[in-house]
Amino acid sequence: MQKIENTENKIDIVAVDRITDEKFVNLYEMRYLDKNGTQKTWSYASRSDPPKAETGLFEKPDAAVIAALHEATGRLVVIREFRIPLAAWLYGFPAGLVDPGESIEDCAKREFYEETGLTLSRIHRVSPPIYSSSGLTDESVVLVYADCTGTPSDQATGSAEDIDVVFVSPEDARVLCERRDIKCDVKTWLVLERFGMSGRI
Repeated sequence: MQKIENTENKIDIVAVDRITDEKFVNLYEMRYLDKNGTQKTWSYASRSDPPKAETGLFEKPDAAVIAALHEATGRLVVIREFRIPLAAWLYGFPAGLVDPGESIEDCAKREFYEETGLTLSRIHRVSPPIYSSSGLTDESVVLVYADCTGTPSDQATGSAEDIDVVFVSPEDARVLCERRDIKCDVKTWLVLERFGMSGRI
């Protein structure tokens, strides 16, 4: 296997200006010098203030995304949630922001229960921080692979989120991955594809 090394930054940051003043996410404009020394600008969103490119603090993920197998059924737990930017329903995994001082494991257990009414019984592994839309945001998430127990309930915490819990078999996963009439989160689609082919996550 070819050795993979970190490379040096290819840009010099001149300034980062905050454009909006919102609670959970803000728009920033970065002025920077590219590899040829030409000054350019880039607008992007961040949950961090200041954003991560300015501080270099990329280790702590913004959110946890939970891919869990239901112990009693052997099925993958997927949620169908109405997402405002899409004005449509999206198939995805339970997920949520990591609270200050909260561990990834505690965040995953809390968010999973809040969104499904199910309980995480075992966490198998946690990915490093990953990025799904780096042209738009510095937001990172970790994928938490786990087992779960219980019966789905939207009454678990009185959540106001519009969420349906779906238990997905490998055959269901294969069908979902082929459909063109639904919207699916990229991380979820990749795990569904693997689950559909192998029965494993």
